[in-house]
Amino acid sequence: MIRIDVRRLLILPATLVLLGSMLGSVCEDETIVEVERPFFDDPPTMAAGFLGYDEQVVKLTTCGNCHVGQQAEWEETHHAEAWDEMQNSGIAQESCEVCHSTGPNGNLTDTGGLVATGDARYQDVQCESCHGPGETHVTNPDASTKPLASIKVGTELTSGCGECHRASSGAHNPFVEEWSQSQHGEGAHRPQYRQRETCRNCHGAQGALLAWGVDDVFIEKDTGEEIGIVCAVCHDPHNGTNSGQTRYALDARDVDTNLCMKCHQRRAIPDLDNPQRGPHSPQGPLLLGENVGWIPPNFEYDEGSIVATHGTERNPKLCATCHVHQLEFTDPATGLQITGSGHLFEPIPCLDSTGFPTNADECEVEERSFDACTAAGCHGTEDAARSAYTLAKDRIARLVEELDSLLEQVPASEFDRDDAIFTVAEGANFNAGLGDIRSSPIHNPFLTEALLVASMDAVEEEYGVMNSLGVVDWDAELQAIKAKVGR
Repeated sequence: MIRIDVRRLLILPATLVLLGSMLGSVCEDETIVEVERPFFDDPPTMAAGFLGYDEQVVKLTTCGNCHVGQQAEWEETHHAEAWDEMQNSGIAQESCEVCHSTGPNGNLTDTGGLVATGDARYQDVQCESCHGPGETHVTNPDASTKPLASIKVGTELTSGCGECHRASSGAHNPFVEEWSQSQHGEGAHRPQYRQRETCRNCHGAQGALLAWGVDDVFIEKDTGEEIGIVCAVCHDPHNGTNSGQTRYALDARDVDTNLCMKCHQRRAIPDLDNPQRGPHSPQGPLLLGENVGWIPPNFEYDEGSIVATHGTERNPKLCATCHVHQLEFTDPATGLQITGSGHLFEPIPCLDSTGFPTNADECEVEERSFDACTAAGCHGTEDAARSAYTLAKDRIARLVEELDSLLEQVPASEFDRDDAIFTVAEGANFNAGLGDIRSSPIHNPFLTEALLVASMDAVEEEYGVMNSLGVVDWDAELQAIKAKVGR
């Protein structure tokens, strides 16, 4: 029988095949065979400690010899095909190579890898692109030498995703430039909330990853410095299972497994312990028409039955169809045509005088782009989408105004947060807040209208008050709304 000393043996897939062949053919041989293989090939002098591929043909990174799970997942990502994709693009240039290979871009080094050596072992965006040179770690593999990646993002940083995924680096889309202006961007969207235990799960990177069960170790993880919703929150650098390497699917029709809805579903129904709190990021449930709003007495509907086209199978990407729309525009600085990455996350962004999308909160509806509405196939033209939005917004605004006027006639005692009683007035007030959210006319105007109409009927019935419209057959109004969506 053959016996093999494996103390110095690095077992690779190809080696296992060879061992099986040897063991099967000479099972009676008592000769001891020692197979010795170095743990890694010494990198070129100019490589600055980058190791690159161990077996390039099968895309086995040196890191992957030990980190088998990460290696297997990485092989399915675009990073593993970065070099060939560049070469086959028809527009490959030498300046592209630094972002399609392993070297200084993406980590804290400023040299090494392919750009310093020209060695093909550094082709593709391998582990060391983000984690930095691995030679020290494989020479002495303990926790103190473990190279950690940074998940910070910024247009001026010389590490992290943004060093390649930004227009100023020659990238194809201005991911980081747009992200930095967005509500997800670093320093934006009420950064003080990242310090609150109940809010950091959605307002901060560390909190969100922890809440989602991601136990990856990165430079900023335990520093106490809370950072914003960066690329690595939504995108998994190690896993290409979902389109765009997102951590959760964009087309999932469940608020707990849809990437965007993981956060955009915080308070879609009233908080009975604190009834004065209004809706908070209810977009996911509202879009799907499920588990949203206060349900007035005698208001019956099958969940998911009152939805706009946006929440149906006609729109498979759901939130991402509009919020991550790639809009082509002319760069005012260079005059060049640029394809926006959609990482402003604005579904109908304001445009400046040059047609450049901005993160402005307020602009006239005529100054907004409705291009995403036509690209998704839901609306024939931008003007048609703009008209539908304007009509829905105006109707919901009028209904909210009427409901507010009714609630002003209700005794103040019906809004007592300390009496442990959840009243009709408090429920109706929650629905008025749902109508006040600017996204309601887009995410689900029909359900929002139905809830507002049913709320007015309930308030009039409960408190004997009258709205300015006089006697209204609210049931007929409700049926008319349901008829719009064929229910």
